[in-house]
This record gives sequence, structure tokens and C-alpha cells, in this order.
Amino acid sequence: MKGSANESLPLARVFPFMAWLPAVDGSTLRSDLVAGFTGAILGLPQGVAFALLAGLPPQYGLYAAMIPPALSSLFGSSRQMIAGPTNAVAILLFASLGHLAAPGSADYIRFVLTVTFLVGVFEFAMGVARLGTVVNFISHTVIVGFGTGAAILIATQQLKSYFGIALPADASFVQTLRQTALAIGQLNPWATGVGVATVVSGILARRYLKKIPFMITATVVGSLVAAALSAWFGPEVTRIATVGALPTALPPLTVPDLSVETLTKVAPTALATTILALTLGVSIGRTLAIRTGQRIDANQEFIGQGLSNLVGAFFSSYPSAGSINRSGANYEAGAKTPLASVFSSIFLVGIVLLVAPLAAYLPLATMAGILFLIAYGLIDVRRMRAICRTSRSEASVMIVTLLAALLLGLQTAIYAGVLLSLMLFLNQAARPGIRDVKPLFRGDGHFRFDADSELPDCPQLKMLRVNGSIFFGAVEHVETAFHAVDRANPGQKRLLIAASGINVVDISGAEFLSREAQRREKMGGGLYFWFMKDAVLALLRQGGYLKSIREERIFDPSVDPIAKIYPQLDSEVCRACKARIFPQCRVALPSGEPRAG
Repeated sequence: MKGSANESLPLARVFPFMAWLPAVDGSTLRSDLVAGFTGAILGLPQGVAFALLAGLPPQYGLYAAMIPPALSSLFGSSRQMIAGPTNAVAILLFASLGHLAAPGSADYIRFVLTVTFLVGVFEFAMGVARLGTVVNFISHTVIVGFGTGAAILIATQQLKSYFGIALPADASFVQTLRQTALAIGQLNPWATGVGVATVVSGILARRYLKKIPFMITATVVGSLVAAALSAWFGPEVTRIATVGALPTALPPLTVPDLSVETLTKVAPTALATTILALTLGVSIGRTLAIRTGQRIDANQEFIGQGLSNLVGAFFSSYPSAGSINRSGANYEAGAKTPLASVFSSIFLVGIVLLVAPLAAYLPLATMAGILFLIAYGLIDVRRMRAICRTSRSEASVMIVTLLAALLLGLQTAIYAGVLLSLMLFLNQAARPGIRDVKPLFRGDGHFRFDADSELPDCPQLKMLRVNGSIFFGAVEHVETAFHAVDRANPGQKRLLIAASGINVVDISGAEFLSREAQRREKMGGGLYFWFMKDAVLALLRQGGYLKSIREERIFDPSVDPIAKIYPQLDSEVCRACKARIFPQCRVALPSGEPRAG
């Protein structure tokens, strides 16, 4: 289902579901019902696992998977993406709020609900302000590094449940590894056996039972193994800890704490969560859109996710974001419209009311094993290798983001990755490519400038190609290159710039070009341009800079600049020159005197 003419209707801009609702029929309903049921089944173990990962009671993961996904789908632009509890947001919350209150405590839950509300406000405001392009500044490399760091943190924080040992909940990555190594002799073999059975069954299910979500299979197998061990050897021997019974109730109404003190404490976390949630949502939506041919409106996604979190804050939800696991399962299950997400929420409510008490038999080691599998899936080794092979700068961004996630926390990792990406981009933009070029003439009278002609320099005219914008950050680099011409050959007082690669010139760049033209004029030479873009020429004209640059020294691409400049060269220098790289050199001197021999 690719787009709809209804999307252009004014009503559809306020209520996006009006664009696709008329296309719903019996066929799409059947597909969406099947996809919705699959998503609900998957959402149960996933919601519980991610709530534990966020330091919340397990039922809060289910609450976040009920109301927010439906609202996000109805008011977003993606037809297949499902929002809800995610591992990345969960680990970010735990890492950022764990020092403010004990995870799972009433104060901790209060902070989380306030973060949810603020995230909704930030997302909705950014969508209304049409700031969807902001996510474009978070590079794919940052996401890869962040995802890898999050995956490693997910795994390390589940070591205590997997091995059945006691570790501080607020221990850092390094502290967790160290204390796990020290306590390895005290591990609970029964809990570890359940974790191993969960991981192995999940791996096998992924390979051989592809039609059944692997998390469901792994959850069932792990729970059955734990029940069998406890029945055979006795629970007092196995001591396998479980999640505990979940309340069979709908999400209770809650009111976020909007006091100045609380807002001040959680605002940085809310901002980091907003950036992460929007990046995940738009990235997942675009990934699915590539397969479906649909166009994703980042601003509408901001609005949809903002509404879902604003409302979710009053229904016991922690921040929701685009879920790669549920969105991928939704697409693979054949979802045609966002109704699949609505059906998933409805089915999940029914499942919770019917089977929530069975969570009392769900071992923590099983949840740890599932999170190990999820963490493994987040590590994209293929892309990491490709990044390392392709670009050192991009690889450095990925590594810095990864290390910041492990050593400084996920919140800092996002900022560090984005900041380093922008610094590298600005450094690259501030150093536009400047190459020595020579004209290559064709038989039809036209020519082009080539950097690989292997022709010698003209002793009086230097030719350079500038590939990049001349803005305030690049002026020094370009000025240094132009002055290097004088140092290398003082006789090259005339400088011709092949300007087709100059996309932008700002005021600082225009001032520099004006100064350079005046400087070369005083030297007895000049500054010339060939193939200058209209936007650049318009700025120079509007700013009055052509008075010093001189408009007659800016040549159209159809004009031979050498024919215009050659008569201005010194004939005596040309008389002794052996280079003769221009056709005019071989016929006559600049004065018009015919060449002898």
C-alpha cells in the first residue's frame, strides 16, 4: 500500500489516518488482524523484559505497549512501524535515572513518568515547529556505535540474573564486569542452566521456527525447564528467582510530577531520550518505507510519537519509541495499515487480563537469556566492519560513541557521537578540495579542466579547481592555498578558478574573494572565474563585490577563458617559454606577434 492522494487533503494533515482509512477493506483488515495478534504475543515477553531493563516493575512494560503504540500509529506517517517499549530507551532511562532514586521505587517511577511527559512535549513541539530535519544530524555511524554500546550494556546488566548472583543495581559497566568475575564462584547453576536453555532454544527457534517469534519460544522453553528443575530438585534447592505475578488490570491513571525540582533533575534525560526516540522512530520508518515505497514525513512522526508519550504519561507508561523488533515482525506478518498497531494494543489488553498471573512462573534467568539474544541482534558486525574499511573518521565516531556508552553512559554517548560527527563534518567542509588543473581542448572547440593531464604549469597563469563551499570556516584554508601559488611561483600573478564545484559563498567568502582580486590586481595580475554558479554570482552582485572582482573576469561555461586571458599575458615571458600548453601559445605571442618556428 504505497501512498494515497488523500494525503494531500487538509483534513489528513491534522488527522493522518484520514489518508489511509478509506483504503481499508476486508483484505487489509484480515492482514492487520493477523499482524496485530502476532505483535501482541511478541509484546508480552518483550514488554516485561524491557521494563526490567528500565528498572521498572514488569507491568509497566505492558502499559507502555498498550495505549502509546495505537496513538503513534494513528497520528504518525508510517504504515507499518510500531512504537512502544524499546531496549535502547529502557537502558537509557536506567542509566540516567538510577542515581536519582532506587530503580523500581515510587520516586523512580515518578521520575520516569515525568520524563515520559517531557519527551512527549519535546517531540510534539518539534513536530509542530517542522524540525524533522534535526534527526539528519545524527549520523548512521552514531546509531551503530550507540546500538553496539547499548547491546553490551544490556548483556552486562543481566549477568546477575543469568548467573543468579547479587550485584548492585547501579554498578557501572566496569564495576559490573569486575564484581561478576569476583562472584563467579557463587553462581547459581540452576539459574544459569535455565538461562542457557533459553538462549539455545532462542537460537534454534530463529533458525528452524521462523514463523514463530523466537522470544515466545525461548520464554516457553526457559519457563518449562525452570519448572521441571524446581519440581525435580525442589525450589529450596534451585532457588530460581521469577518475575512474579503481574496485576490483571488496565493501566492505572497517573499524574506526572511537574514540580520545578523534578523537572530540573530529569530534563537532561528527557532531552537525550527525545533525540534517541525520534532517531529510532524515523530510522525504522524509513527502513520499512524503502521496502513498501511509502514516503515518511519526519515531522508527522514527531507529532505522532509526541502525542503517544503525552497521553502515555497519564497511563503509567514510560517513554515509547519505534521498536525495530515489533515493527519488523509487524511488516513480516503482513500488516497493511496502522490498524495492525491498534489491533495489537487491543489484543495485548486481552492477553494481559487472561494470562498475566502466569508471569509468576517466568524466571529472571529466562528474561536475561532473552535480553542476551536481543543484545546480540543489536550488534551489527557487518556494518561495523564496513565502516572501519570505508572511513577512518566515521570509524572514530563509531568507536567514540561506543566507548562513551560503556564508560560514560548512553545519554553522554549520544551527545558525544553527534558532537564528534559535526566536528568532523565541519572540519571537512572547512577544507574544500583544491586541485591543480589544466585545460584539455577537444576537437569541437570545447574543453574541460582536468587534474590528471600531466601538463606543466603556465609560468604566468595558475589554474585551480575548488571543490567545496567558501564560507567563514573555509576562508583560511582557501586563502592559504591561493597564497601558496605566489610562494611556489611569483610569476603566476594571474589565477583562474574552475568554480563549478563552489556551491555556496557566504559574506566572509565574498569578502575574501574581493580582497584576493584586489591583491592580485596590485601585483599586476588578476583573479578569474570559469563556470561560476548562478547563486554564487547573484550573491557577489547583490553585495557589490563585483566592483573589485570585475564581472568581465567571470566567464560562462560556453566561453573559452584562456582565449580571454591569454592576450593579457607578458609576451616576453611567453617568448622564452617552452611549456606552450595552450593552443594560442603555439600560434602567436600574447601581443599578436606570430610564433617563429
